[in-house]
Amino acid sequence: MIIGIPKEIKNHEYRVGLTPNSVHGCIAHGHRVLVQNNAGMGIGATDTDYKNVGAEIVPSASDIFAKAEMIIKVKEPQAEERAMLREGQILYTYLHLAPDPEQTADLIKSGAICVAYETVTSPLGGLPLLAPMSKVAGRLSIQAGAHCLEQPQGGLGVLLGGVPGVAPAKVVILGAGIVGTHAAHIAVGMGAEVFMFDNNPDTLEAHWRHFGNQTQSIFSTASALQAHVLDADLVIGGVLIPGAAAPKLISRQMIGSMKAGAVVVDVAIDQGGCFETSKVTNYDDPTYIVDDVVHYCVANMPGAVPRTSTYALNNSTLPFALNIADKGIKQALLDDPHLRHGLNVHSGRVTYEQVAKDLSYDYVPAEECLK
Repeated sequence: MIIGIPKEIKNHEYRVGLTPNSVHGCIAHGHRVLVQNNAGMGIGATDTDYKNVGAEIVPSASDIFAKAEMIIKVKEPQAEERAMLREGQILYTYLHLAPDPEQTADLIKSGAICVAYETVTSPLGGLPLLAPMSKVAGRLSIQAGAHCLEQPQGGLGVLLGGVPGVAPAKVVILGAGIVGTHAAHIAVGMGAEVFMFDNNPDTLEAHWRHFGNQTQSIFSTASALQAHVLDADLVIGGVLIPGAAAPKLISRQMIGSMKAGAVVVDVAIDQGGCFETSKVTNYDDPTYIVDDVVHYCVANMPGAVPRTSTYALNNSTLPFALNIADKGIKQALLDDPHLRHGLNVHSGRVTYEQVAKDLSYDYVPAEECLK
């Protein structure tokens, strides 16, 4: 199979679909890999590094899209990339379609076969291709929040861990999944007072077993959320419903009642965000203020640490990519129900139920498309 790796063009996105090591693995399986000029510069991988493992360097994204049978990316295709997709071409990347009707419409129109990293599952029920970036984003969310709490950024002027004789900041984390767990690791390590919210008792039990009394785990109810959010210095939004738009857990009214200079970091922004006041930002202008509360809503947070992020992501995405390339997309999807869960759009039809529901499309099961 001919595999194409275009250079990412989303704002401040420095990751790349495949590392040179991963390209070497694809070529060892007998596949041809085309890499756009300078696609790997953000992770310190030169064109020479890719050539040395057998990749072909091509000058433009249009060359990649015209020749490749499978496009491997990191972030969702931007409008100009979507215009280059063709019928039957495989797109393998993060998509986050539920809050993005324009992208969904373009992918349907293209006739491409679109596999979303974020909905591929594991035998244990997890999301193995989302997990690496959730870990990175969770850890970055505390770094970003701590920076935003500094007064020059519009924050309270509070040091997250305090100092002897001065109390630390209160951090409220919404969602005890992968994002929340990794956010808690960093917040605890920095000495913050951490409160973890979730509506799954088993998840809270697992969190308590891991952290003990280093954090306080609280079952999520409207009254408990309100009491703690209004008293928080930093709130991290890490909730997830796979493939669906994020629930709006914090209302505009609650934001208006928070401390002036408090900070919210919405890691769920890729799925629409979990604060009513959230809107997508980027690294050029990462924050804005609503009712004196600093909002940090960068949609590609792991892009700030592209080396760590790309290598972590490839550890999980490469085996599925090889499966698709070795068997062909139809057989790979038929053989692997977990990869099949990643199929969101197939030849003009929406094959992920939650996306179809959120965007009012007819849902066509993947199995029906593969007959």
